[in-house]
Amino acid sequence: MFEVNGINVLYILLVTFLTSLIFIPISKKIAKHIGAMDIPNERKIHEKPMPRLGGIAIYASFLVGFMFFGNNSSQMLSVLIGSFLLMLMGIIDDINPVPARYQFLVHIIAACIVVFYGKIYLADVSFFGLDITFPLIVSYIVSILFIVSLISAINLVDGLDGMSAGIGIIYFITISIVAYILERFGGLEITLALVMIGSLLGFLVFNFPPASIFMGQCGSNFLGFMVAVTSLIGFKTTTFTSVIIPIVVLALPIFDTAFSIFRRLLKGQGITEPDKEHFHHQLLKMKFSPRTSVIIIYLINIAFAAVTIFYVLGDDKFAIVIYLLLIILLLFIVLKTDILFEHNHSKK
Repeated sequence: MFEVNGINVLYILLVTFLTSLIFIPISKKIAKHIGAMDIPNERKIHEKPMPRLGGIAIYASFLVGFMFFGNNSSQMLSVLIGSFLLMLMGIIDDINPVPARYQFLVHIIAACIVVFYGKIYLADVSFFGLDITFPLIVSYIVSILFIVSLISAINLVDGLDGMSAGIGIIYFITISIVAYILERFGGLEITLALVMIGSLLGFLVFNFPPASIFMGQCGSNFLGFMVAVTSLIGFKTTTFTSVIIPIVVLALPIFDTAFSIFRRLLKGQGITEPDKEHFHHQLLKMKFSPRTSVIIIYLINIAFAAVTIFYVLGDDKFAIVIYLLLIILLLFIVLKTDILFEHNHSKK
């Protein structure tokens, strides 16, 4: 059986999964007690008030996983400090919405903590026989933007029961598989990935459609942060193959985020202004149920994950064929729906 630092992988997954399960009912009670409830409106899909603080259970499980399976280091301490700030801001926002500019500021501060204190940043890249070393200031800026962008991407796509948690699980499983293939099954990023898999699986039991709790801003902030951090820890000094891993696996939320920004700019709206034109909204407009819609999104993400795994295995041609087919599929959906341009049918 696979082990990480001498610990059975199944043991790590089981402990964090059960911890998350235990903390979900507690999170529900806390959310109801302090008023962290998601109230339905014309933009929301759910029809009754829902507790928002599922992220507390995910974070609590992550902390338990760290206590049992993690190692003390400046990198780990920077992750703990940064994630705590994001959780705190998220909890406050889940109780009473905080202006986007203040949230963005906290995202930048959390990113700066892991980059400057934890020394977690993209240092250099090697591809096609070329070795590129970034000036330190460029490494800092790129890494901070990378972290902040992924936090925003997960926040923007967290609009359907089970979606963000499922995307996160697929991502962390892919990271773990790739690390095993590359014989890097023992670094901090793999421990964090396995802890996150267990924590998210426990939450998904209560969040898969129909959900009884949402992860909230605190959960989506933390998830986006951990996705970015595990990428940078694992690929600090990296090859081109490693650089594309997080980008390809998270292609759908990245595309959805980019399209949402362009869509709002074309309409003259602020890029943080909410709407109902995200990818999952388009699936719902096609008369798919919420459960079917989220399963379709899972399958697309799994396909992108497969591209990454085949690429790492050296089957470049097969990986490229799958990737091109997926890009064509996404472009077809963009042209046939309102995800970027408003069509006449939406005006009827």
